[in-house]
Amino acid sequence: MNTAIIVAAGSGSRFNSDIPKQFLEIAGKPVIAYTIERFEAAPSVDSIVLVLAPDQVASFDDSPYSKIDVVAPGGPTRARSVCNGLERVLSETEIVAVHDGARPLVTVDEIERTIAKAKETGAACLVAPVTDTIKSIRGGEIANTLDRDKLRRALTPQAFRIDVLKKAFEGIDLDDSITDECYLVEKFGHPIAIVEGSPRNIKITHTEDLILAEALLKANS
Repeated sequence: MNTAIIVAAGSGSRFNSDIPKQFLEIAGKPVIAYTIERFEAAPSVDSIVLVLAPDQVASFDDSPYSKIDVVAPGGPTRARSVCNGLERVLSETEIVAVHDGARPLVTVDEIERTIAKAKETGAACLVAPVTDTIKSIRGGEIANTLDRDKLRRALTPQAFRIDVLKKAFEGIDLDDSITDECYLVEKFGHPIAIVEGSPRNIKITHTEDLILAEALLKANS
C-alpha cells in the first residue's frame, strides 16, 4: 500500500490573508481541492492522510474524496505536521509520499514516477531545473557563481519507504529549520534519487502565484 500525506496546515501568514492559502480559490475551486484530486487520480496512491490546522479538521468535508482515510491535525511547524500525519498512516503502508497542499499543479505522472522511484531506491525527490544564475555571497559581496547544471529545486511529492522516513524522524527537534523531508533523510544518511519534474509544479506562496496557477490551469484544460 502507498499513502500520500498532503500537508495543508499552514496559517497563510506569509500570504497576508485571513484565509489560509490552501483554501483560497482558483477558478471557483479551493487550491487544496486541485491538489487532492491529483492524488485521487494517481493509480499508485491507495490512501491519503490530509493534515490540516487543528481548527479546520472537524469542518473539512472529505465526502467527495474516496481515498482520504484520515484528516489529522497539524502542528506548529511543517515537520511536526508531517510527523503527525506519519503517525496516522495505515499499518499496511510501504511507501509514503509527502506533498505540499499548496502545490495544486503537480501531475499524476510526477506522482507515479516519484513513488515508483522510491519503491526502487527507498527515497526519491521530485526536482526541477534551476534557470537563474545563482550566486553565493560573503560579507555583502558576490563570492562565487554556482554551476546551475548541478543544482535542482526540490519539489513535492517526496517519497520514501516508511521505515526510512520514520527512522529519519527519530529523535529530531522538529523546528522551522526543517523545510522538507529530504533534509531529514539526508541527515539520516540514506541516498535520495531524483525524479525530474516540471517547473510548473509551483507552490502557492504569494498573491501572484495564484494568478500564475490559474493561468497554468486554464492552459492545461
